[in-house]
Order: sequence, then C-alpha cells, then structure tokens
Amino acid sequence: MTPTRRQFLATPLALAAAGSGRAAPGSMFFFTSSELLRMSAFARRDRADFINKRVKSALSAGPWSVTYKRPEGLGIDAGPHDYVSEGPYWFPDPDNPGGPYIRHDGVRNTKRFLGNANDMRAMTDAVVSLGMGHSLLGLAGCAGRAAKILSVYFLDAETRMTPDLRYGQMVRGRNTGRGTGIIDTACLIQLVHGIALLESSPGFPREVSDGMRKWIADYANWMNTSKPGLDEKKSGNNHATWWTAQIAAYATFTVDRNMRLMAWDHYRNYLVPTEIRPDGSCPKEEGRTKSLSYSAMNLDAFAMVCRLAQLDATDLWHYKTDDGISVAKAFDYLLPFVLQSGTWKKEQIEDFDSGTHYFTGLAGMALPSKDQMAAYLAQPRSEGTWAQLLDILVRSSWA
Repeated sequence: MTPTRRQFLATPLALAAAGSGRAAPGSMFFFTSSELLRMSAFARRDRADFINKRVKSALSAGPWSVTYKRPEGLGIDAGPHDYVSEGPYWFPDPDNPGGPYIRHDGVRNTKRFLGNANDMRAMTDAVVSLGMGHSLLGLAGCAGRAAKILSVYFLDAETRMTPDLRYGQMVRGRNTGRGTGIIDTACLIQLVHGIALLESSPGFPREVSDGMRKWIADYANWMNTSKPGLDEKKSGNNHATWWTAQIAAYATFTVDRNMRLMAWDHYRNYLVPTEIRPDGSCPKEEGRTKSLSYSAMNLDAFAMVCRLAQLDATDLWHYKTDDGISVAKAFDYLLPFVLQSGTWKKEQIEDFDSGTHYFTGLAGMALPSKDQMAAYLAQPRSEGTWAQLLDILVRSSWA
C-alpha cells in the first residue's frame, strides 16, 4: 500500500525545555517540535512497552568506562584513558606465526580486543533509551541516570575517555591505530541525539550538558586536524561518509556553524562526486565481500548528513553535480535490492539485514519519495534502540 505523505517540517529549533521552564545550553534540535509531538503520541500508542523495557534496563545497567577494560599484549603505549580497538578483519598469519596480522575482508576476528568498543556501544544504547523514555513517555529518573552514565564515561577525571582515537582499529604487527578506527565512534551520533532528548529535563545537570559539549567539540577538532582524522575524511568510501556524518552531528550539537558548513561543502565537493557513479552505484562498497551491506550502510550515512543539513536549512537531498550525480540516484539504484536482496549479483558473504538500515525512510520523508517510503514500511525493523527511535520518527510522520 502506497503511503500518503504528511507535511515534513525541518526548520532549525533551539533545544526547548518543554514544560520545565529551562532552556538547554545553545544547541540545535535534531527533531522539529511538530515531529516530537507526533513521535510522542505514536510512541505512547505503539511503542510504550518497548521503551519501558529499554529504560528499565538502562536504569540499572552500567556505568561504563574505557578505564575498566584494558587490552593486554598488543604492544602499544596506550594510557588507561585511551580508547583501544583492533581492526575486525585481521587475523594471525598461519604461515608466519607471531608476524603481522593478515586481512580477510568481511570475516570478523571474534578473539580481538572488544572491551572498549562493546562498552561504548552499550553506553550509547543506554543514553538513547533514557532519552526516549524521558522525551517520548515522560518517564521519571531518566535524566539523572543518563547524567551519571555520561559523567563516568566522559567527564570524571578518574574514568573519562581521552577525546581522540589514536589507538582505534590497530592491527597487530602493522600499526598502533588507524584513521579507519574513527568509524568506531559513529555510534556517538546516536549519543548526541539521546543527550538532546534529555536536556529538556530539569534533572539533567547543566554541568553535564556543558561538559559533553566540550568533550564532543574536542573530539571533533581532533577528527578534523589529526592525521588519522584527515586520512578518514578523504578515504573515498563509507568511512569518509561516516566521518562527515559524525562531524555534522557533533557540529550541530556544539553549535559550530563553520564546522557544519565545512561538512556540507565536503558532501558537495568530495563525497558525492568521489563515491557515487552517474548510475547511482558506489563502486568502493561494491568491491567488498559484503557489498550490499556496505552499500546500504554508506547510504545510511549519506541520509544522516542530508537530514542534519536539512535541519540547518540546507538542502543536500536534491544536490547534483554538473554531470548529474546525486545521492537520490544512489537511493533509487539500491532500492530494488533492499526489497529483494536475492537479486543482488555482487559478492555478499552473509545474509543482508534490511531492518538495520534507514536511508529509505529518511529519503522517503525528505525527497519526498513514495517508493522509498513504501520500501521502508515494507521491511521489518530491527529491535535495536536507535533503529526503533528512527522508526518512530518515520512512521509518525506518515499516515
């Protein structure tokens, strides 16, 4: 059934402290006021059980810190506050035991050090869950618990994470960290959304808001000035797109206009002409062993950049290069394979999970595109917290 489009409003809004008489420190909201009203009504009617369950878990889980789990035997000089991860697709060389690791694209080494990466994702999920509980259902206790979780992970002197990723996705015997590792923090895009949803509560301390903006600003500056960060910015594939999505989200959260404008220019001048072909394909993703998954993941990042730009009164959804290359063509190119992944003829070594991807929903709302929206609504959604938050946004915006 083809959906009927409701009017989608996307104007920049200062974070309003609805009903609390308190304005959060200067930030731009990630959802419009009209969207939040619809999202709250939809959530109370359709997702209350899901949100209550996630909030109950988040109220007792954690807190987490990079200082709690430290790697051993990696041969690096990382301090106790440094985030450390290993590249997922690297393994010991059977022909050279003890030598540099070798790469098997798309096959994850489950024996790599995962302590910091897993904890960052768990921490983020808890904060987003608490943000949904407060903003959409008005549940008590969410803001205070989230403030505690954030303080331990980012702000407290004894447990805070250093705002850089020098040791991200290191490879044994080859390096002590790579720009590639910056994709580990793509989940912090979700985190700043969760914080934004919490800041209307009088129970969310101003010092936590200020501290998180300082931390995020410091991290974004490192991403935009360090060699690993600049390598990632010009990586030419989904890593560059996710770098831009992160910068755009962090610059929105910290109200850094110059950095936002840089992100929009990078989208126009580098991402679209470098990554997308005139037919809409993304060859760097299609050359991978999980080519459909990486193609969809890349388009999620493109959609996130476009969404954040739209909230900044900048239309990137309809941007075209002089030779007609556009993200809209990329969305249309991949759409048939999202609907029927079995028709994808390029390499895909594992099952494709359409329910974790959201570009069809955001594109369906914004372009607008009935085909993209119909495809989104036809696919079952992941039970992940972030996927459900975006699902509430998309479904509540269409009748």
